[in-house]
Amino acid sequence: PLCPQYGLVFDAGSTHSSLYIYCWPGGKENGTGVVSQLEVCRVEGPGISSYADNPAGAGASLKPCLDKAMEIVPAEQQQETPTYLGATAGMRLLREQNSTKAEQVLAEVAKAIGQYPVDFHGARILTGNEEGSFGWITVNYLLETLLKFSFAGQWEHPTNTKVLGALDLGGASTQITFQPGVSIEDKNTSVFFRLYSTDYLLYTHSYLCYGQTQALKMLLAALHKGNSSSPHISHPCYPRGYQENITVAELYDSPCVQAPSTPSPAESLSVTGAGEPAACSAAIKELFNFSCGAKESCGFNGVYQPPLRGEFFAFSGFYYTFDFLNLTSLQSLSDVNSTIQNFCRRSWTELLGTYPEAKKRLHSYCAMATYILTMLLEGYKFDEQSWSSLHFSRQAANTDIGWTLGYMLNLTNMIPAEGLDHIKGHQPSLWAGAVSFIVLALLTGLVAACLQ
Repeated sequence: PLCPQYGLVFDAGSTHSSLYIYCWPGGKENGTGVVSQLEVCRVEGPGISSYADNPAGAGASLKPCLDKAMEIVPAEQQQETPTYLGATAGMRLLREQNSTKAEQVLAEVAKAIGQYPVDFHGARILTGNEEGSFGWITVNYLLETLLKFSFAGQWEHPTNTKVLGALDLGGASTQITFQPGVSIEDKNTSVFFRLYSTDYLLYTHSYLCYGQTQALKMLLAALHKGNSSSPHISHPCYPRGYQENITVAELYDSPCVQAPSTPSPAESLSVTGAGEPAACSAAIKELFNFSCGAKESCGFNGVYQPPLRGEFFAFSGFYYTFDFLNLTSLQSLSDVNSTIQNFCRRSWTELLGTYPEAKKRLHSYCAMATYILTMLLEGYKFDEQSWSSLHFSRQAANTDIGWTLGYMLNLTNMIPAEGLDHIKGHQPSLWAGAVSFIVLALLTGLVAACLQ
């Protein structure tokens, strides 16, 4: 479909990158509520942070998706197509490890995108707060809690609509963002937006290292440290009969895990699944510190968090893991618990027989589901009552939920901060009809006058 305006955003995550192609009709004002996602192109290979020792490779990896975008966006519109690349926690971690390498990777991806005839606005690393709050804007924009197109053909700010909270789970970090009912005590966790002449003060926090990939790494490292003299690790969350080998260097290649004092990097560790749900749950709880210390309300690791409020959309990793276990249709907490327990008891042979197509990640679903449940209940403090306010969702209005749409809306000023008074309240066809009617009436009058 032809669009008056296109926009491109790369989501450079820790495990992979994707290019989102958006389109919106008409001028900014009257097109506000209707940005739609035309296409998403998944970049082959790992996330850009994996190219620390080959930065040019990171740039090259993006080209097939850029080529695809150039087939979709008409040549005459490419020059004015705003294009962005935002990198998240994988690059935050690389910057912590080696800021020079992080800069080189960003320079190479910018160079690659710069070779295309688009309006490129640069490649940068988002902060955790930005990632959380742009995800929040995306959810609320798509679900029309910020703005609605009324029956009268006008954009209106929906009255008494509750805005929705956003829960995002990536490979290297996780974010929680919502509008609390109390004032925010820790200013580092607050973000302010003025959208459609309404002020929003949000609570947001990003926990670095608590994304799925890094959490599984922290878990494995903790199991290894519990018995670091032995090259064998018994993993309670992996299914019975599952076995893999991993080197010490691979296990400790991230700032999220501190290597033991005398690592022999080349040493190989053999990891064997034990399939013990209770032990799995206990080991995962050890990754968090749930005590709040002096703070009366907190999330985990002593981070301030006001009490939860309202409905929440849980997307990305939250959705994919729960979708695999068929847990995305508002099941009760006890159903969710028993489904995960039962899954965690199944042997590797049994799982392979049931889900041959999911072989790559199959061994880690029990660990991930237990991890998500622990984080939601004990970390973020959802309970039996508030569980029903959680919606696990990948998309809304045929558009993927994530930070990219909110980021683009914000940067292209597609969300006017002030009122929408100057928006035409009627469809153009009505205007055209009214104008023709007036012209016709005048002409008839003139003709009548002349005849007289």
